[in-house]
Amino acid sequence: MLLPYALLLSGLFWLSAAVYTPIREYSGTDFFSEWDYYGYIDNTTWGNVTYVDESTGTSQGLTYIDPNTGHAIIKVDNTTNIAAAPTVNRNSVKITSKDAYPIGSLVVIDVSHIPYGCSVWPSFWMLGTDLLWPLAGEIDIIEAINNLGSNQYALHTTPGCYLAANSVQTGNTIETDCSTGQGCLVQETKPNSFGSGFAQAGGGVFATQLDVSGIYMWFWPSLPVSISQADSASTMNLTDWGTPTASYPASACNITQYFQPQQLVLDITLCGVWAGVPSIYNSTGCSGQCIDNVIGTGNPIYNEAYWDITYIRTYLATTTTTTDTAGNSTSSLSFSSSLSSVSTSTLTFSPSVSSTAGSGTNTVNANSAAGVFAFTGRLSWIPWSSVSILLSFGARVFCL
Repeated sequence: MLLPYALLLSGLFWLSAAVYTPIREYSGTDFFSEWDYYGYIDNTTWGNVTYVDESTGTSQGLTYIDPNTGHAIIKVDNTTNIAAAPTVNRNSVKITSKDAYPIGSLVVIDVSHIPYGCSVWPSFWMLGTDLLWPLAGEIDIIEAINNLGSNQYALHTTPGCYLAANSVQTGNTIETDCSTGQGCLVQETKPNSFGSGFAQAGGGVFATQLDVSGIYMWFWPSLPVSISQADSASTMNLTDWGTPTASYPASACNITQYFQPQQLVLDITLCGVWAGVPSIYNSTGCSGQCIDNVIGTGNPIYNEAYWDITYIRTYLATTTTTTDTAGNSTSSLSFSSSLSSVSTSTLTFSPSVSSTAGSGTNTVNANSAAGVFAFTGRLSWIPWSSVSILLSFGARVFCL
């Protein structure tokens, strides 16, 4: 499978102009239909929240579509009076996409408001399917805490994956080892990427490219034309995107080794193992104790603790045109994949996709959109384009 790349090779900065085919848009009245609600306490970052199920989220107004804007709203409960107790949890939301996106994917999120405030810890991230964390990799696209003013990007992996010393990016490198607790961390340098500044500026757009050549992340308060003029049916190219904020080239991290298909995750926790650590809490614009925010009515403390999302769009790479600094270019197409060792599963395909179950081959028509592979049973290891991918139970994995 031929995918886009941006590599520093032999002194040349190679630029890839891939045509990305739209796969799904999460937006409007159907935004929440393709997500699963967590429905349990925060047992991963140990925040003082209970993540609600779908019916509770709807009935308590924690997830809804704004009737005036059509945007998706995801928020922390700011109306319930919670009494002091040895353990206190406030209702919040964590949702995970039903779809899992493989290498070759592109994710774009248009956000008007990111949750912020003392004790607040929001995240928009991607999590590898079906393996214990971090065996399948994690990609943090939007994440910060309390009253910080800048977003942070990170990868989390097992040992051996690093942020290269010569990465071409605009962000500040904080940590290069992706196996540390904070991951290989890059801080945004553009203004108003988080907190009250982000909200007052009217929001912005973040994008993530997951590619064999590396993982790349962007933030724009002012949009490139390719995004500002796009709709849900538009193909996407990256030629006017500029330099990424965070760049993790495969020269220091074998992407196909450390990252399996990724599900999207949106959540808001409170306090926990980052925002609630006393020294961190008091150095990020807050005073007193983190838990004091959770106790009480939640108003006005959590009035800004909400996501306002215009859309999330996902794509898969199709055509790739590569140009070097001398102006030479080549174009390539590749649409085949192979499946094997599939057990106890049901496969459904989009139009223009042919399947031969006995031979273990699947071919996508070069004139069609990417094939949609929906697996409803637990699958064993599947070699896809020479990459072994473990698919999750119940997660649909898009591939070409």
